[in-house]
Amino acid sequence: HLHESGGGSVQAGGSLKLSCEISDYKDSSYCMGWFRQGAGIEREAVAVHQSDFTKKYAESVQGRFTLIMDYERDIMYLQMNSLKPEDTGMYYCAARPPWDDADCFAPSGMDSWGKGTPVTISS
Repeated sequence: HLHESGGGSVQAGGSLKLSCEISDYKDSSYCMGWFRQGAGIEREAVAVHQSDFTKKYAESVQGRFTLIMDYERDIMYLQMNSLKPEDTGMYYCAARPPWDDADCFAPSGMDSWGKGTPVTISS
């Protein structure tokens, strides 16, 4: 079970912090991350915590977004700064177990998804 929150509408240059409850995925070796889908665009990876405990970010968000894993509170955060209109979309958190070899940075590689939280950035 994954549940996102924290989406909203802000102006370009603003910040948002998304949260995802990850209580069913307490094992830090799980691949977990944030994905997004804009209008008319395929779902894409934004930031993931990989099974080797490293983090990977999409080029478009590098330096602006930060993935934070809080295993004490069982929450995965996505701190988003310097937001741009092209960051608009539905944001989903997703996970897959560590014994799965699927690509952690590909939507097709994840097997559990939240319902999403909307993010709208106005110019």
